[in-house]
This record gives sequence, C-alpha cells and structure tokens, in this order.
Amino acid sequence: MKRNKLKFAVGSAAIVITLLYLAIANSEGNKLYSKTVADLKNPTEGLYKQRLTVAGTVVPGSIVREGRVVRFTIHDKNDESQLFPVEYRGKDPLPDLFRDRADVNVDGRLDREGLFVGDTVAAKCASKYEKESAAGLVIDENGRVIESPILKEN
Repeated sequence: MKRNKLKFAVGSAAIVITLLYLAIANSEGNKLYSKTVADLKNPTEGLYKQRLTVAGTVVPGSIVREGRVVRFTIHDKNDESQLFPVEYRGKDPLPDLFRDRADVNVDGRLDREGLFVGDTVAAKCASKYEKESAAGLVIDENGRVIESPILKEN
C-alpha cells in the first residue's frame, strides 16, 4: 500500500514540475514589447532579439502586395516624418480595416536591415463618430449632435 502511495506522489510531483516549467518557459517566449516608430529608427541591440509590437498609421499609397507578402510603410501618429517599412509575412488574411491611413498594431521582429517583419496585423477601429460624420451629423466634444440634416430641414 505504501509503495502505491509513493508512486502516486512521485508521479504527481513530476506532473506539477513539468506544468510549471512549461508555463514559465512559454511566458518568456510570448512577451511582446510595445515600441513606437521612433524607437525602431534608433534600435538598441536588445530589440533585434525580442518580439515587438509597433503601432502606427499606414502611409497612403505604400501598400504593395506580392503573393502572400504585403509590404507597407507606417508613420508615427504624432510625427508623420517618422516612417518605417513593414513586411507582413503572416498566415492569416489582413483585417478588412487594413488600408491607407488605417491605425495598425503589427507584431513581429526587427531585422538588421531596418525592416520590421510582422506576423500579425491588427487594424484599430475607426473613430467612434465616423458613421455620424458620414451621415452629415456634427458632433461636439461631449458627443451631442450640434448639426443634423434633419435639423436643417425644419
């Protein structure tokens, strides 16, 4: 009886140790460091070894599709002179919102030639008032309708 309890305890300990090791090892490999376009322009040595995510706005006219590879340029939202080339080599299709002037987050790695190689692209949703603006509504900073085509008719 004691021998069975010992086997059970050793087996349980081995399983717990294995699960802890896998959890710790995978958490290190899945870390994403968020960087700006300016950070990528002046990279430190450590940036080449890390998985990164970079946020930016797609430069109009820069999207070039070559088979499964899509090349485009992003700029910093606050400084349009800060440009950076991106090459998307992911397996998933690009989001429907991916187009010129779209705000995007790209996950991937920085290569030594100054190119950001992405494997995931997420396009941010447009402004929450974009539909209202297209309908001819003018919205103030508090979200109230100031002007409307319906109000003009009266």
